[in-house]
Amino acid sequence: MRILPVRGLPARGLPIALIAALALPIAGCARSRAGTDLPYVARDVGTLYTSAKNRLDQGRYKEAAALFDEVERQHPYSVWARRAQLMGAFSYYLARDYTAAIQGAQRFLSVHPGNRDAPYAYYLVALSYYEQISDVTRDQKITTQAQDALGELVRRYPNTRYAADARLKLDLVRDHLAGKEMEVGRFYERRRQWLAATLRFRKVIDEYQTTTHAPEALMRLTETYLALGVRNEAEKAAAVLGANYPGSDWYERAFKLMRDYPATPIAPLPPGAQVVPPGTRTTAVAGEATAAPPKADAPNAVTPATTGGDPAGTLPPDTTSPANTPNPTSSTPTP
Repeated sequence: MRILPVRGLPARGLPIALIAALALPIAGCARSRAGTDLPYVARDVGTLYTSAKNRLDQGRYKEAAALFDEVERQHPYSVWARRAQLMGAFSYYLARDYTAAIQGAQRFLSVHPGNRDAPYAYYLVALSYYEQISDVTRDQKITTQAQDALGELVRRYPNTRYAADARLKLDLVRDHLAGKEMEVGRFYERRRQWLAATLRFRKVIDEYQTTTHAPEALMRLTETYLALGVRNEAEKAAAVLGANYPGSDWYERAFKLMRDYPATPIAPLPPGAQVVPPGTRTTAVAGEATAAPPKADAPNAVTPATTGGDPAGTLPPDTTSPANTPNPTSSTPTP
């Protein structure tokens, strides 16, 4: 079939025009399905920043974060681009997109490490990890990252208001990590794997001795040492428990264990006598206690629940419009 030329358009240009016309709806559908990138519409920095601030006040955090990112994209050398970068990370935090919040705050620190809002950026990273802490029955990698981020904030900026809140959260994070060690230790104890349980309880005493799990860890050490036949170590653990927590239930249980399983003195051998008479077959391991090991009493102790973030401590660095040019760290409402 011959294609007749249209006035002002050669015949060979018609297929190209048809292909382009068909491609436009497809491209439009792809953009609408993705919905991640805003179409580029040139706007001044004041309009963009004010629009993002209004979305933030209305609780439309995802839209606010996208508009704050647009400020940085369209006006990268403006002073408001730096503020919008941190405000975008804060908007992602409020939207519970913690990965994007961490990336935004870390990008801000990599570009502006000496900025006066750097302490808040470190605080935002730590809070984003802190909000993702799971219960003690699951992996605690995020908890360790929260501990590292909180410690970095305290180390770099010890006299800021963010560091004061970070110290409180750091104590809770350490208590949570100790709870994980206790959970694993009780699991080994229920399976009568005394040595593995002892190592877990010992770690709590050595690394987390100021947490709320220390009394139980000392009592569990008394149990496992008695089960291993190492009575001297069991007496030491019970003595430390009695000296530091004399009126606790854990000390009463440890004292009862030591009373129910007293030491059995061994009569001295006469001179020249053999320890094991010839021809005697024994199945006992040398150095093992002859008495029956104490029954492991490892109930599912209550561990502290996952602590949430403190919304009152998350103060955004800036919530004003460029028309007023305020200090980005002053007079900011609590989300």
